[in-house]
Amino acid sequence: MKKFWEMKQSVNKKEADIYITGEITRYKSDDEDTTATSFQKDLKLLGEVDRINLHVNSPGGAVFEGIAIGNMLKRHKAHVVAYVDALAASIASVIVVSCDEVVMPENSMLMIHNPMQGIYGNAKELRKSADDLDKIAGSSVIAYLSKAGEKLNEETIKQIMDDETWLSAQEAYDYGLCDVVEEANQMVASVSNKIFESYQHVPKDLIQEKKKTDCYEITDERKQLAEEGRKNLKKINQQLEELKQ
Repeated sequence: MKKFWEMKQSVNKKEADIYITGEITRYKSDDEDTTATSFQKDLKLLGEVDRINLHVNSPGGAVFEGIAIGNMLKRHKAHVVAYVDALAASIASVIVVSCDEVVMPENSMLMIHNPMQGIYGNAKELRKSADDLDKIAGSSVIAYLSKAGEKLNEETIKQIMDDETWLSAQEAYDYGLCDVVEEANQMVASVSNKIFESYQHVPKDLIQEKKKTDCYEITDERKQLAEEGRKNLKKINQQLEELKQ
């Protein structure tokens, strides 16, 4: 199974870049190599770096894998700067706020909500699952509050999570979840439609941007070019038939 992250060391060997793109999954190549162990191995291979640039564009995914990655980056002795290239949603936002510094282009977003899971079982099992989800949510609350400091209190972050809140870069900055807001970039979120369907309050602008990246607009000019291409192909086929004769 392909890893959802990539790590590269810079030329001066004092900096490294980590890219987390797409869904955060339960990576497992064998019985001992899980997301946490594999990520930790790759992190160690970077060597003694002073700065890590973490680039994130992710809709979230597996909660415990995200928590493990966030804790590893938080404990790392290097200064870790998270760049939200387009979207850091769900557990990806927890990874981002676990870093020493967060940088967001003004058209990027954080999405914060309560953890979810598919649940099947009897009443007792369902109540236990609900209690487990509350405990998992508590870990996220701690991460957000630790980053925000005095700009955010527990009551507010819990309400933000209850509401499945999509925060702009400026809103994230106002809540203390972002340190620097940069000029807008060309936002191309690599998020599948299936992932969007699992969320309830996806901003229309983000869906429209996704649609633009999924297909080309069929214009009159494109139709004309296609028609000319068909005519040229027909002429070539006719010429080939004449040569055969």
